[in-house]
Amino acid sequence: MAPLRGTPLSPADACRPALAVKIDNHPAARPQVGLERADLVFEELVEGGLTRYAGVWHAEVPDTVGPVRSIRPMDPDILSSLGGIVAYSGGQPRFVAAMEETGMLNLVFDRGDTDLFARSELRPSPHNVFLGAADAVEQHADLAPPDPQFRYARSAADATPVGAGTPTAAITLRFSPTEEREWSWDPDTRSYLRGQNGATDLDSTGSALGATNVVVLRVGVDRTTDVPRTRITGSGEAWVSVGGATVPATWRKAGPDAPIRLEDAVGNEVMLAPGNTWIELVPADDGGVELTP
Repeated sequence: MAPLRGTPLSPADACRPALAVKIDNHPAARPQVGLERADLVFEELVEGGLTRYAGVWHAEVPDTVGPVRSIRPMDPDILSSLGGIVAYSGGQPRFVAAMEETGMLNLVFDRGDTDLFARSELRPSPHNVFLGAADAVEQHADLAPPDPQFRYARSAADATPVGAGTPTAAITLRFSPTEEREWSWDPDTRSYLRGQNGATDLDSTGSALGATNVVVLRVGVDRTTDVPRTRITGSGEAWVSVGGATVPATWRKAGPDAPIRLEDAVGNEVMLAPGNTWIELVPADDGGVELTP
């Protein structure tokens, strides 16, 4: 089984390492390439009220992903439980040093330490760095595969929100006064389809980005320095949406190397549906979460 999706996967493919990549979400970076094939996507607050992604590929690894952007201070805490490879365009030296201390294999464009990155002439800089993802994984196939990050039911019908949740047709999230995200339940695709600031969020093929599982975590944000830092260790309020329904939950993360645990009201682990998952790290101070039946 695919450890980051809960879906069938050949033994050979299951043995490869995970690839985590910092992906740009500036309007000039859209549509992103390969995001629709990620197992996991974390959305985090960065400077100026904008957001950035940490995409994780394992079950399917596209030839190319991007645009690739720089590392941020919360990324070691978000990604280190995956092991494997992390790729990014650069970053402040202190953030790069923290990422390297995780023990993950770091591929960094600004250092020129790999030929796996390339700039595209079809997009403006700095939103034009792309990674040869399949080649990156193939070149480092000796690295260990990832551990599961969430628990998956055997089928969507067995997922916790489907059996115990309340109907949820839409999820509206506010990351900052200028940035809203929308997820709308689509019965035809059996997934939540994504929007940004009122517009459908499209992938590079022109289709709406979608998620089998939408996991929303309320998180603290340290704003005492020039770069906001999401606090992703500890615990907090969460909502898990699957199959057009949502259960409230508590998220717990014991430390940087530990996966996120999702617990229901009596402490049982929430079971996701087999498929891809978006994890929305919504600020607890001025962020917002609205669920529409």
